[in-house]
Amino acid sequence: MCTDRSRRILTLLAIAVLVVIGAACSEDSTSSTSNPESPDSPAPAVIVRPDDGAAAVNPLDPVAVEIDGGTLESVTMTNDAGKIVEGIFTPDRAAWKPAVPLGYGRTYEIAVSAVGADGTRSQPMTSFSTVTPDNQTTPSHVTSGGNLLVDGATYGVGIVVVTHFDEPITDRAAAERQLRVDTTPAVEGSWYWADAQNVHWRPQSYYAPGTTVTVRADVYGVELGEGLFGQEDAMTSFTIGDAHISVADDTTKQVTVTNNGEVVRTMPTSMGKGGTEIVNGQTLSFWTQPGIYTVLDKANPVIMDSSTYGLPVNSRLGYKETINYATRISNDGIYLHELADTIWAQGNTNVSHGCLNLSPANAQWFYEFSRPGDVVEVRNTGGAPLQQWQNGDWSVPWDQWQAGSALQ
Repeated sequence: MCTDRSRRILTLLAIAVLVVIGAACSEDSTSSTSNPESPDSPAPAVIVRPDDGAAAVNPLDPVAVEIDGGTLESVTMTNDAGKIVEGIFTPDRAAWKPAVPLGYGRTYEIAVSAVGADGTRSQPMTSFSTVTPDNQTTPSHVTSGGNLLVDGATYGVGIVVVTHFDEPITDRAAAERQLRVDTTPAVEGSWYWADAQNVHWRPQSYYAPGTTVTVRADVYGVELGEGLFGQEDAMTSFTIGDAHISVADDTTKQVTVTNNGEVVRTMPTSMGKGGTEIVNGQTLSFWTQPGIYTVLDKANPVIMDSSTYGLPVNSRLGYKETINYATRISNDGIYLHELADTIWAQGNTNVSHGCLNLSPANAQWFYEFSRPGDVVEVRNTGGAPLQQWQNGDWSVPWDQWQAGSALQ
């Protein structure tokens, strides 16, 4: 039989046991939450793009490392040559991306060290490879005469932008989508595919003087048809100068030159004598064809050789001469140039093979006045109209020009 004293002793012993058990349970719980290296703790959620093992990735596709509710301690991206790719973290170090474009045909590895919000760590490593093009093409921006458009230069109100590709383009629409012309003030313009490697751009009307123009070909990473990719982008900016517009009228046999609408010089000329001849089975024309030309380039002197267009130098009409102050306006050899031997004919009789002959003083003045893109309109002559390939971009009616776009 238990006494009151015995009951008190048993009660105290039970309480002591419960306290000890409770303390033990409390110590186990504290150890679990304070140990970030516990194997039962989840790793922080790190997302790496592209997926591990991805192949034929476009070098323009997004490449990124992100963590949800944690911090990226380090991200190291290395290519197959052992070069580290420079990257950029967000200010909170929750995301990272490369700071430079990726290359074609490369394999990249991404090593990440991250810490979650609860202190847990993760060190994922992934790799992927980029697409290897079957072929590549480089664009360049040139004039309709084939000369490079010089960045920062000044051109005439009729300048035509040509994006030249060094390989034929089979998917013209894909290429044209990557081309862009920005102007200040804005003008309406359109692209026109002259052939598989050259696409021309011009406004509906001549530029206003002072217009700034920037042309871009953002083709890197873009497939342009049949495994052909852009090798690099291209950009050129230039300014439009004063409006130099000259009219050569065969009715008066005068070249009237205007600067911003004001007549600054009238020059007697002798143009193509007209007619055609068959030489070695080739029909040669001696007309100065009617149409809207632009100045392409100029040289002082230039060697004029009739054999370059199929007329032998030793034939009855052949020639090879050194000519001063020659301003070229067509891709098949039409110039405004000095020729003192025809001063007697200038202003009254056409005697040339197609060029516009001028006196030495007038030829020098026009040479010094002109810049590429200046407009020369030839009116009232015979022969076939000027063709686009000859430098007749402005002679193509606007609706036909727009129809030459691959995006119509």
